[in-house]
Amino acid sequence: MGEFKVHRAKFFDYIPSSVRCMAYAQQTDRLALARSDGSVEVYNFSANYYQEKVIPGDEKRSTEAICWAADNRLFTAGLNGEIVEYDLAKLCVKYTLDAFGGPIWSIRANASGSHLAVCCEDGSVKLFSVTPERVTFERNLDRQKGRILCLAWHPLGTHIVTGSVNKIHVFNVQSGHLVHMLRLDRRPQAGRRPECLVWGIAMLSSGDIISVDSSGKLHMWDSVTGTLIETHTVANCDVLCLAVSQNEDSLVVGTAEGITFQFQLLEKKVGEKEKKWFSTKPFRHHTHDVRAVAHSSTALISGGVDGQLVSRPLMERIQTKSYEAALRKITFPHRHLISCARGARLLLFQFPERLELWRLGKSEESGNDGHILNMMQKHELLLQLKRKGTESIRCSSVSNCGSWISYATTSRLYLHRLCYEKDNLSISRVPKVPRVTSAVLQLLFSPDSTQLYVGSEEGRVHVLKLTEGSCQHSHTLEPPSGTPDPVHLLAVSEDGAFLAVATINAQIDVYNIKKLKHECSVPRYNSPPTAMAVHPLTNNLVITHTDQQVLEFSISLKEYTDWSRRLLRHGLHRDWLERDTPITGVSFNPSMPEHILMHDTFMLCVVDKTLPLPDDKTALLNQRTLKGLSVKARKSQAHAFKITKKYQPLLFMDLLDDGELVVVERPFSDIQAQLPPPIRQKKFGT
Repeated sequence: MGEFKVHRAKFFDYIPSSVRCMAYAQQTDRLALARSDGSVEVYNFSANYYQEKVIPGDEKRSTEAICWAADNRLFTAGLNGEIVEYDLAKLCVKYTLDAFGGPIWSIRANASGSHLAVCCEDGSVKLFSVTPERVTFERNLDRQKGRILCLAWHPLGTHIVTGSVNKIHVFNVQSGHLVHMLRLDRRPQAGRRPECLVWGIAMLSSGDIISVDSSGKLHMWDSVTGTLIETHTVANCDVLCLAVSQNEDSLVVGTAEGITFQFQLLEKKVGEKEKKWFSTKPFRHHTHDVRAVAHSSTALISGGVDGQLVSRPLMERIQTKSYEAALRKITFPHRHLISCARGARLLLFQFPERLELWRLGKSEESGNDGHILNMMQKHELLLQLKRKGTESIRCSSVSNCGSWISYATTSRLYLHRLCYEKDNLSISRVPKVPRVTSAVLQLLFSPDSTQLYVGSEEGRVHVLKLTEGSCQHSHTLEPPSGTPDPVHLLAVSEDGAFLAVATINAQIDVYNIKKLKHECSVPRYNSPPTAMAVHPLTNNLVITHTDQQVLEFSISLKEYTDWSRRLLRHGLHRDWLERDTPITGVSFNPSMPEHILMHDTFMLCVVDKTLPLPDDKTALLNQRTLKGLSVKARKSQAHAFKITKKYQPLLFMDLLDDGELVVVERPFSDIQAQLPPPIRQKKFGT
């Protein structure tokens, strides 16, 4: 597999922000979720649940609800009383609109996506029409006393139902008048407040209303007569959220105990037409409150205070074994929050509100496989750089020599110069950074630290020239065929001659940096790229995709390499294809030119191109087995994919200039230790 001195860095203090709300779009098979730091993420379920878009947060923005509208437009609303629409091409806020009703607790679009409804702190429900340019206020429904916490549309758009404190209101959309007011049971229970807060609500095509509340119950109501049909006691705590399947035969609820429950509409007796809702499946995949749930055609999706996005497949709805058949827990972003100065032995950690620069430790000892070496010099925090303003940091990078740090927020690009004098470090901000008119999405320094590549919208890359303490705009690389997609990945060759630029739609262009012109384009693949890197000796571009495919493209020959074609003909191992986390990092070992290093969250893989490719009859994870065999037997059973799962969860991997390997891990136990305490549960015998 190759021998390395491995730096196991476990000092990246990353904590995922809690999930506040989510919305699933059946037409595009995408999920949008908002977190407590104001950031918004979009996951493409048809591309192996890949996190394809991230819109950074802002301290001024508090998000309580999110929804999709017509033409795949995305909206959020929150406690600042504003409706926000996002530009999914530029990955930023498109505009904000004050609803003038105080804090907004929920926002929903009707089935056609032509209208939005919001419920506010002042007891009002406001309707907005979705026009091509922006949303415009249309009218108010009858105002009620007290805050309204949730709302839902009838599938035909004829009625709106809302939930508040102790009450449920049903409105006629056309007239705007109140049709029914349903009162909830307010009898006090031991250890509970007398008020009953309706946290989630839905309205079915039949007119039946489903509500969940702080009493831990799920209620079914008849909207025509205004009567209670049935009640289910779900938990001894608040039921916080509710989602119904498109066929209206299944629903999922989330509780403050971290448990999700599925209810299904089933026949009372076999052969009878009469049906009833039954609680069929409880799932405990969260440690804390489940704040948001969604229901796709094949899975139950949930998120909450622990920051995890969980997709629980419904096995009875899956015809064949596929990506959808695996339980998924997405804790970490599908992008790097870490960059490495390979020559200076530095790591730059990115947080929403700050950057941290660490120096790696040193050891002069050597040892055998598995030995832990004594440190001559321990790792050290050199710098903590706080952001300017309230906008979260979107991207960052450190130069190979460690003398430059750059980061960007939604609206601005920052560049800093570092000077090292013995044990002292000084930092100065470069005052006149060329203003990039479009949003900065990706940052990368050239290997010789003389240029900064700034990826932006529509596939453009701005080349900035760096000199002592100053920065100038050199050139803008335009894609040969205009693309509306923003820059998703950047990779530069070790000699600084070529720059590869990828978009989320798998458009990958290679530019000749020395001649400042377009060199070639990689044949477009049908799956989004997740990581890419240029080989330091051959200048071959290695690309990984969401379907777990690995491709190698020769820039000099402008075609896929022979090894890549052989891999496509042979096919990847079944166990490799069934992995549920994308490759997020690719690197190379110059001393072993035929080796490709890559990693996802749970494994580190070295691909040896000189060895035969494994077939499905061969065990993919066979390193431990091979160690017990003779040298001759080991050679006969060895294959190209050498995998170790020793390092996990793995957030970053790279090879330093001196040949040492650095891996950054973030154990789940460290994250859970820093989360707020979960709801107290009574244990037997205590």
